[in-house]
Amino acid sequence: MPELPEVETTKRGLENLLSNKQINKALVLNPNLRWKVDTRIESKIQGQTIQSFSRRGKYILINLDKGHLMIHLGMSGKINVVDKNVPLIKHDHFLLCFNGQVMRFNDPRRFGSIIYLENLDHKLLNSLGVEPLEDTLDKNYLFKQSRNKLQNVKTFIMDSKVVVGVGNIYACESLHKARINPKSYAGRISLKRYQLLTQKIKDVLNKAIEAGGTTLQDFSRVDGKPGYFSQELSVYGREGENCFNCNGKIRRITQNQRSTFYCPKCQK
Repeated sequence: MPELPEVETTKRGLENLLSNKQINKALVLNPNLRWKVDTRIESKIQGQTIQSFSRRGKYILINLDKGHLMIHLGMSGKINVVDKNVPLIKHDHFLLCFNGQVMRFNDPRRFGSIIYLENLDHKLLNSLGVEPLEDTLDKNYLFKQSRNKLQNVKTFIMDSKVVVGVGNIYACESLHKARINPKSYAGRISLKRYQLLTQKIKDVLNKAIEAGGTTLQDFSRVDGKPGYFSQELSVYGREGENCFNCNGKIRRITQNQRSTFYCPKCQK
């Protein structure tokens, strides 16, 4: 599933290629995504100019003259910008057409979403927690939010109502770098350890964005190239291999139906 670095990478790619361009045509090829796409989008955004791109959590916001196009990549979605003469491929569900170029939303599993908003006062955005790369995630925030929490710390930092975008891969990596056991109760971790974890979350996410995200299966950047952060993963996907910190063996467990990778020797 694309996580915050993959979404941010996509947003930046679109920003470089499509900012200030006029939409000649919008086409809904398949409305049956996570929520049925309103085909009136086609007439609402045709002729509008893209003023800017932004991101909130895992939502990409295409900010137009009037309103916003809110896109979520779901589990397998990706956005590519190609020459207008490149043939459509299977699972291309939505197109924005420009002079000479086409933005294509492709989603094999169809858990993504495309919603037109008149304004940004929307329940999907209003329920989101703080952005991990902004100052709102300060050194004390996670400690304060975690008090009296009995859930494990990995589930806690992946809760989008607490902090957005710390998905499974990056939660595993951040906890490993902070040497915190993912099974620890969130409410029993000290302020000092949360301060370290906060810095590691920021570090891991920033490095992943610099590498263009992580490509494990479906994700590719706007230009079609993969993300390269998978080459820097310390624990995720490395079950049975040696820990880079202590030579302990990486272990995999299941938490909330998701695989968790950690080193039981240095993450105590």
